[in-house]
Amino acid sequence: MSQQELLSRVVRTLDGLGIDYMITGSVASSMQGEPRLTHDIDLVVALTESDAGKLIDTFPATEFYLSRDAIQDAIRQRRMFNLLELTSGDQVDFWMLTDDPFDASRFARKRIEDVQGVRLKVSAPEDTILAKLRWAKVCGGSEKQFTDALRVYETQHRLLDLDYLGDWSARLGVSESWERLKSEAAPL
Repeated sequence: MSQQELLSRVVRTLDGLGIDYMITGSVASSMQGEPRLTHDIDLVVALTESDAGKLIDTFPATEFYLSRDAIQDAIRQRRMFNLLELTSGDQVDFWMLTDDPFDASRFARKRIEDVQGVRLKVSAPEDTILAKLRWAKVCGGSEKQFTDALRVYETQHRLLDLDYLGDWSARLGVSESWERLKSEAAPL
């Protein structure tokens, strides 16, 4: 199964079960900036304990690895769990929606995009940039994360809410990276 097919299957499943989600990470930054190879799909999900069994039932163990215990732990601890497609080894990281103000803000701002005939709920470009800058900081200055944010900024520059970006970069403690990004950018 290709990564696009896996994404499509996961999204159709979540939509069918009434579980709200948002695509983030490198898939979102590749859609909004410069495409790059990634081996996982990151989603933020609003998942409840009653959803765990339904999710398990839709991904058969003959094709996927998905742990009920991992799902339940992730829901209780507001962490993440993985779905692994056994043939390709591709992985979906399900990050639980938290009460964090940035998490709530970006989830509320997600956008609907049609990609190759599939309707997807995707992080707004501003939130993709901010999340990538935050990950770069957490990962000790990851240039890959910073470059993803830079490419989204360059590609989406004319459409971005710069006040929102400035405000949240200060609140998230990534103002220095935000200023560096603006100074290095060559908007398209």
